[in-house]
Amino acid sequence: MRVLVTGAAGFIGAATCHRLLERGDVVVGLDDFNDYYDPSLKEARAARLEGLDRFSMVRMDCSDRPAMSSLFAEGGFDRVVHLAAQAGVRHSITDPYAYVDANLSGFLTILEGCRHHDVGHLVYASSSSVYGNNRKLPFSVADPVDHPVSMYAATKKANESMAHAYSNLYGLPTTGLRFFTVYGPWGRPDMALFKFTRAILAGERLQVFNHGNHSRDFTYVDDIVEGVLRTLDRIPEGDPGFDPLDPAAGRSSDPWRVYNIGRGSPVQLTRFIELIEAATGCTADTELLPMQPGDVPDTWADISDLRRDTGYEPSTPVEVGIPRFVEWYRSYYDV
Repeated sequence: MRVLVTGAAGFIGAATCHRLLERGDVVVGLDDFNDYYDPSLKEARAARLEGLDRFSMVRMDCSDRPAMSSLFAEGGFDRVVHLAAQAGVRHSITDPYAYVDANLSGFLTILEGCRHHDVGHLVYASSSSVYGNNRKLPFSVADPVDHPVSMYAATKKANESMAHAYSNLYGLPTTGLRFFTVYGPWGRPDMALFKFTRAILAGERLQVFNHGNHSRDFTYVDDIVEGVLRTLDRIPEGDPGFDPLDPAAGRSSDPWRVYNIGRGSPVQLTRFIELIEAATGCTADTELLPMQPGDVPDTWADISDLRRDTGYEPSTPVEVGIPRFVEWYRSYYDV
C-alpha cells in the first residue's frame, strides 16, 4: 500500500514508518520538525529513514491547508496514519492556541484530504488523557469521556468526534487509538522515562509529582506500533449491535472505531524509578511534590476490544523495555 504517515519524525511516527517499510509498503512521511522539543532528535530519527527504499519525507505543517490539499491530490494514498499533533498535557495549559492549530485545524485538513481523495482508512492518534476525571479502572472505551482536565485531552476528544462526523457524513472509515504512556528507544525528552534517566545519570534531583503515588500503563513502542499496523489493516464497519435509543460510548452504526492501546498492566511510579536505577546503576535523588494541574493519578487500559478485533497482544514488560531505553540513551548521548 501507499501510506501517508504524519508526525514521521516523531517517536511513534518514525517507528511506524520503519515497520511499514519492513513489510513492503510505500511510505510518505510528513513532519514540520517544530521545536516543542529538541529538533535535532527529530532530525536524527528522520535521517535513519531518508536513505531507505520506498520512503520519502515531506516537511510540512498539517494545518497548511493549500499545501496539504496539493499533497493529497498528488499522493494517491491508500491509507493515512495521522500521528502529528501538539503533544504534552502541561504545555497545553500555557499555550492552548498551539493545540487548536495543530490538533484541531491540522486534523481537519487530514479529514478533508481523506474525504476528497478516496483514502480507504484513516488511523489517528487519540490519547488516554480523554478519560480525564474518570476514576473507574481499568479505562474502557465504553466509559464516557465527558470530563477532560487539560486542553490537550479536550482536543483529542474533539478529534474522535470530528472523525465520527466524517465517518457518518462521507462513509470515511476511521479508527482512533487511545495511546497509554508510550516509552522506549528514540522516545520523547518530555516524557518521564527520558527525564528520569537523564537526571539520574547526571546526578540531578528528580521531581516526582503526586508524591510518587501515580500509576501508569506504560506501553513499549514496539507494542504500540504492532497495534497501529493491526488496526490499519482492519477497516471498520458499522456496528450492527449499535442501538440509537441507547447509544453506548465507543460504538457506532458508522465505520468508526476507537480502541485503547496499552499494555493493560499499570506500574507504580516508584517501581518505575527502581527499574531505571537498576538499569543505570545509579541511585535517584527524589523530591516529592503535589500533583500537577491537568494530571491524573492513574491510568490503566482495558484492551479487550483491540485484542478481540485484531489479536493484539503486547509482549514487552517494563523490566525489559526500560533497560533497552537506557542502553539506547547511553549510546545516543555517549553517557
